[in-house]
Amino acid sequence: MVMESTMTAQAAPAQDAPTLIRMEGVSKRFANGTVAVRDMNLDIREGEFVSFLGPSGCGKSTALKMIAGLLSISAGEITVNGHPPGKGAEQDIGFVFQDPTLMPWATVFENVFLPLRLRGMSRADARDRIEEALASVGLAKFTNAYPRELSGGMKMRVSIARALVTRPKLLLMDEPFAALDEITRFKLNNDVLDLWARHKLTVIFVTHSVFESVYLSSRVVVMAARPGRVSDVVDLPGGYPRTEAYRTTPDYAENCRVVSAALEETMK
Repeated sequence: MVMESTMTAQAAPAQDAPTLIRMEGVSKRFANGTVAVRDMNLDIREGEFVSFLGPSGCGKSTALKMIAGLLSISAGEITVNGHPPGKGAEQDIGFVFQDPTLMPWATVFENVFLPLRLRGMSRADARDRIEEALASVGLAKFTNAYPRELSGGMKMRVSIARALVTRPKLLLMDEPFAALDEITRFKLNNDVLDLWARHKLTVIFVTHSVFESVYLSSRVVVMAARPGRVSDVVDLPGGYPRTEAYRTTPDYAENCRVVSAALEETMK
């Protein structure tokens, strides 16, 4: 599957870009007493591509869901574009889960239409936006297909289109490519970078992979477990635009080494 649009020039965000997300002293304790996140402090600027990296159980997905307003906060404060999560900011957020979570009985068109339908938009009014979102992920010719007819990578593209159809400022991605083969994963990495640049998004991407985080990100937030917390924040200088050639450069190798060392520190 090939993207139908040409690649858009990628660039790191300006140093003086405004803060889009602010986390101050954020903690999450679940009802069973488990502290998933403790005292998380982080600012993310508009236009950044930030990865949350760490082992299972380190609170990456929990932090992402609190930013989205899908989980309540036990302590501290989060603001997204100046609003608490889910209170005025929800229209600015698209969320892509690890599983595509598509409705198997519905066509690709109907799956992408869902968030607009829930907002009361008619099918006729939504059609142009749905077709635009599907074209942006290379699925313009699959509007009438059903999920059972799609590959794993294509299903994930539908999930991304569904997140983009609301035209969010912020795209949150929770290990979206973890179950895919390496070739498909590499291709979707490039496609997400293209979407980030083309739509001028801010992206937070959860991953277990050092190599994926370095390839995609302007910054990597390394998290430690028990309880989940920010262990280190690694700035990745330069490196844009990212293409397959970047994977073989000395800069990429050095950035992977630095991030790997930061991740290793969390295991001590």
